[in-house]
Formats: sequence, structure tokens, C-alpha cells
Amino acid sequence: MLAAVLFAAYTLLSVLRYARLETMSWDLGIFEQAVRAYAHLQAPVVDLKGPGTRILGDHFSPVTALLAPFYRLFPTPVTLLVAQAALFALSAVPVTRASVRLLGPARGLALGAAYGLSWGVQRAVEFDFHEICFAVPLLAFALEALLRRRTRAALLWALPLVLVKEDLGLTLAALACVAAWRARAHDRRGVRLAALAAAFGTAASVLTFAVVIPAFNAAGDYDYWSKVAQAGPGAALTDGLGVKLATLGWLLVPTTGLLALRSPLLLVALPTLGWRFLSGDPHYWSTDWHYSAVLMPVLALALADAVDLSRHSPRPRLRAYALQVPSAVLAAALALSVTTLPLARLAEPGTYRMPDRVAAAERLFAGIPDGARVEADVAPIARLTSRCRVFWIGGTRGLVPDWIVFESSPGDTGDPREEARRLHPGAEFVRADEGGGFVLLRRVT
Repeated sequence: MLAAVLFAAYTLLSVLRYARLETMSWDLGIFEQAVRAYAHLQAPVVDLKGPGTRILGDHFSPVTALLAPFYRLFPTPVTLLVAQAALFALSAVPVTRASVRLLGPARGLALGAAYGLSWGVQRAVEFDFHEICFAVPLLAFALEALLRRRTRAALLWALPLVLVKEDLGLTLAALACVAAWRARAHDRRGVRLAALAAAFGTAASVLTFAVVIPAFNAAGDYDYWSKVAQAGPGAALTDGLGVKLATLGWLLVPTTGLLALRSPLLLVALPTLGWRFLSGDPHYWSTDWHYSAVLMPVLALALADAVDLSRHSPRPRLRAYALQVPSAVLAAALALSVTTLPLARLAEPGTYRMPDRVAAAERLFAGIPDGARVEADVAPIARLTSRCRVFWIGGTRGLVPDWIVFESSPGDTGDPREEARRLHPGAEFVRADEGGGFVLLRRVT
């Protein structure tokens, strides 16, 4: 029941944002281009990253091919949004089930609901679509099995993480190390299997970074090395320290009341926190976007484990505190959800009214013929990738598009045709239409 409610809420939020032209990033278009190619049994080329760019040379996420059959039936970016909502909602099942088993129905359901409403999951739902939606339920099921001392099942759930994203092999390794620690006294075979899984996860990440991605990359490299801080680990950790400490606070306080620090399961979060905080890109440090979603099932089930451990403590204050934490984190999640987090928008009547600009923009987009080559800003991308070949503004690498869609704002005085000439010297474009905050140019020479 909880998962069904969460699925409805996640889907409604995602689809309404898409319908209102509130797309946050080009990622939805990128993943639609990849899934569209898989659906037509073609190589996953993503022109938004540059004409002919192979997506497996950018990030290694072949798991997105699983969406191809659904996309073939429903060729729209909404298919990706609904699939993501379903995967996030599914992850609440093992989190709630494990919590109920350890803590009883009331506290277990409270933790499950707090997880489903957690800020990390909500920010990921708000961020259109990303491949990490596959990692979240895999981690949740793996950690549930780990809490049941089913080492082999936990490792089997975690193994596919290497197909979700290149860094998640290290998360698999961390989970396997925790599994080995928990199995050391009762399951020697489980310890050996966990050691093999840890080695496999580490090797998979190293090979993906060093061999697989460069093999698909036109430059023969991994493009994101440039986002790793170059000044050394010490400087990397202190750069943006205030933001990083704030993010740690958000991860540990409203979601776990700091109690999750008592559980070894929290170690599974270290690889993700490590690459984020060692990066030179400030976007990775904060609580925005989708980057914290994979940490949410880890935090939730580490908390369930910690509450179970703490309520048997000889210290009365710790026992009393542990028993109150599930209701406290649920109260925090509810309070944030009705005030500052994305789901709060579902209680606003204006969310369900389409802005006037949407109809005008849809009319403008409809003027672009199917199969055309289009250069576009963020908002139009996901409206066009299902039927056109779409490129990022300024990212066509010499290829001249048939159409260009610029976003405009009140007070703009520049001539978009001049910008088109700057982007494509020798080509001439005329203004074909405008409306909804967009200007459409058509190539004439």
C-alpha cells in the first residue's frame, strides 16, 4: 500500500513537471535518445553530447536498455519518468519489510514512510530521470537480505550495480565487505563469496574507468576525470567544506537522528560520499539534484539496524532514544514534505493548472517536422527527442541543424539570428515562429 501511494505521488510530480515545461536538465533528453536507440536495436548514440557520441563512452549504464521494450510501446519521455517512479516506489518495499521485521509494525512502517518521503528520493524524482533509479531498489533489496543474514542473496542483488554506473562497483565492494564482516561468525562460505564479490566490484569499476569507457569514447578517455580535484585529497576535502558539512548534516540528522552511525551498514555509503566530496565540481557536494538518492536506502536500513541494536543496549537513555527515532524521522520527513521539498507542490492548486505559455510552446514545437535536425535549449529537448535528431545549443560540432529553438525572456533585445550566425557561420536562418518563451528559427541556406 505504501509503495502504491509513493508511486502515485512520484509519478504525478514527475509528469506534471514535464507537462508544465519545468524540465531541469538535459538528462531526460540524453536518456531518451539512448533508450530510443536501444528500442530500435541500434547503438546507443546520444547526439545531445555531440553528433554521433556513444553514451557508453560517457557513463557506463547499459541497464537503461531494460526500458527499451516499454519505450517501444510508449515512445515518450513520460515512459522514463513513470519507470523511475516505479523503481523508487519499489525500493520502499524492502526498506519497510526489513524495518517491520526488526522493529515491529508501527516503527517499521514509520521508517518505511520516512524513507519514501526522504529528501534524497524527492530531489531525484524532481530531477527528471537518471540511471541511478535502478541502483536504489537494488541496494534496498541487497541490504534487506544482509539484515536477514542471507549473504548470498545480498550479493546477488548487489552484483548488477556494476551495470548501473561505473562507480557503483565500489559500492558493491563496500557492501560485500560489510557482508563478510556480518557473516564472519556463522557463514564461512558467505565470507569467501563476499570477498570474491568485493574483488569483482573493485575490478569492474577499475576496468570500466580505464578500459571500457575509453573504448567507446571518441577521445579514448574518461571525460569526468577533469571533475576530480587536482590539488590532492587534503585540499579536495577542505574545498567547499561548509557545503559538504551541511550535506552530511542533512544526510545524518533528519533522516536518521545520527543513530545510523551505530550501524556498520553505513559504510556502504562511503564510496559515493568519497567521490562526491573529492570532486572539484560543487554540484556534487550539495543536497540538490539526484546525487543523494543512492544513499537513502543505505541510511534508512542502517537506521533500522541501529535502532534494533540500540534498544537492547544496557544504557537506558540510548534505549529510550532509539525507540523514539522512527517517529521522529517520520515527523521530520512529513514536515519537510509539506513545506520545502518537491512533493509539497502537489498540495498547491496552481500545480494542476497549465501556464498559458505551455500551449503556445507546444504549438511552436509542433511546427518542427519529424526527423528534423534541431538545436535546442533545455526545455524543448525532451519534447523533441522522441521524433527528431536533437543537439545541444553550441554542441553540434560543425553540423548545421535544420531548426534552432532558443529560449527567450522578457526584455531580450538581441537578435537570435545573429546568435545562429555566430554558431553556424555561412548558414542563414529566418524566424519561423515564436511563443511561450521560445523563438524558432528555420535554416534557409
